[in-house]
Amino acid sequence: MAAPILSERDLEFMLYELFDAEGLTERPRYADHSRETFAAAMKTSQTVAEKYLLPIRSLLDNSQPTFDGEKVHQPEELKTAIDAVIESGLASTTADFELGGMQLPGIVASAVNAYLSAAGGVAMGYTGLTNANANLIQAHGTPEQIEKWVVPMREGRFAGTMAMTEPGAGSGLADLTTTAVKDDDGSYRISGNKIFISGGDQNLNENIVHLVLARVKGAPKGVKGISLFIVPKIMVNEDGSLGEANDVALAGLFHKMGGRAQTSTALSFGENNGAIGYLVGEENKGLTYMFHMMNEARIMVGTAAALNGLTGYQYSLDYAKERPQGRLLSNKDPLSPPVNIIQHTDVRRMLLTQKAYSEGAYALCLLGSQLDDDYRTAPTKEEREAAHTLLDFLTPIIKTWPSEYGPKANYLAIQVLGGHGYINEHPVEQLYRDNRLNPIHEGTTGVQSLDLLGRKVPMNNFAGYTACLTEMAKTIEIAKQSDALSGYADQLAEAIVTLKKTTETVLGATQSMNLDAAFSNSVKYLDLFGHVVIAWLWLKQGIVADNALAKQPHESDEHFYRGKLHALQYFFRAELPEIYHWAKLISDLDTTNFDMQEEWF
Repeated sequence: MAAPILSERDLEFMLYELFDAEGLTERPRYADHSRETFAAAMKTSQTVAEKYLLPIRSLLDNSQPTFDGEKVHQPEELKTAIDAVIESGLASTTADFELGGMQLPGIVASAVNAYLSAAGGVAMGYTGLTNANANLIQAHGTPEQIEKWVVPMREGRFAGTMAMTEPGAGSGLADLTTTAVKDDDGSYRISGNKIFISGGDQNLNENIVHLVLARVKGAPKGVKGISLFIVPKIMVNEDGSLGEANDVALAGLFHKMGGRAQTSTALSFGENNGAIGYLVGEENKGLTYMFHMMNEARIMVGTAAALNGLTGYQYSLDYAKERPQGRLLSNKDPLSPPVNIIQHTDVRRMLLTQKAYSEGAYALCLLGSQLDDDYRTAPTKEEREAAHTLLDFLTPIIKTWPSEYGPKANYLAIQVLGGHGYINEHPVEQLYRDNRLNPIHEGTTGVQSLDLLGRKVPMNNFAGYTACLTEMAKTIEIAKQSDALSGYADQLAEAIVTLKKTTETVLGATQSMNLDAAFSNSVKYLDLFGHVVIAWLWLKQGIVADNALAKQPHESDEHFYRGKLHALQYFFRAELPEIYHWAKLISDLDTTNFDMQEEWF
């Protein structure tokens, strides 16, 4: 029997015991849903994943997209799989019923899509980016734009992308050079080049809707002069039919280390008369609108990284349970049969580390999805504002911690399989390669660390930072009531004291020293804060497990909950103490990185 791609039991724990997703059905938007409809959507996703995506995982990895100078070519099996996802309704899980969506809560949609992501990897990036694109236009576009572009994207006929990165600018969006000139009819002519555009061209959909950042002629320099435009690959007529090709050319494909199922493209806009684009919202406010999609994409990236970690963990766990090799040190009988490698202490260490990383990371991502949904649908304005404040603060951590520690989990999955992990007859090496992109795109780890320390922490008089610490304090107070958890509660409280002192020191130093020097250990600050947040989420899981064990559950559940508590113990004993080294480095205002001279390398 094939190994499961994910733990169904853990998904149910996350949804219904840790985050109470069923309670969301009391909100008007989700009144037509129930735990049964959530379960049905998850079962559909699992079926589609196992039937259409899992069998072609290796094929998609070994068959990189090609470009013949005119068209992109991809395996037909990919289109069959994407069509199956669309036809099953899984491409628009959170969209309105009226637009053909399932109208699921974000946290449930994340769990539903987990099976597709686990089996199909970055192939699901096509539908994920399309959804994010449609969400942005639906939030900031005109009714006409919604009808013309969002509806066909929700139907799965059109795909969507985000086109930001340029050859000379990279993450420095203030330096983008793509230009927009207004025509008499109100449209704009877009000219410029974009690179690393995921899904920028493909053979899966009728049309592609690019959301392009560009600068209108005469606009201010820097980010304040950026506008956002809808630029279709193929023009659309008034009756909704496809017209002529727009002036958008595929300049070439990038060939990637992993994530090969999704094209990465270089696009040229306006090589002839200028690509026709349509302004979203107002001029010079494009980056504000694009953050709607960018932040959604950041949660999507963190979630993909966590799921890659979970998938590798599940595979290596099943392998370890069935692979006999060697004998325990305590066994001196050479004639005794080998034991399955899960009996070896170091294999258990690697499996336990994977569990702590990946389940902790996924809990963080589900929290992000829940906060995003609360921001949109919570009953009161105060609840909505509180959710937005906390989500905005946590987004750099949600994007980055899973992206850094998901690949670490995949590294250990390879190690559990030994030589078998290094060959492509097993998927763990592909999962590692696929996951390695996640610390890079949608803002590198370094960029996210600067955003956290330099912007998100002090923003709005430390509102998000304070909200985060307040939520952790609430969990600590609950955990202190348990004999089994009170010690961990004290550890987390001590870690928060260190976090606060470190934050005060480094931000205080910005008043008297070079900003680049003061922030030269910002990545370690992000590591520190991320570890504290993951410890908090493990403590929350521990509270649920401890309460469940008090009710004397049946044997399989007892094992499940004890596994949760042991992963909590591992994280607090082996991982959380690392923050004290990082805190000292930051608080000492160590400038080793900053002081290194270019000529010394």
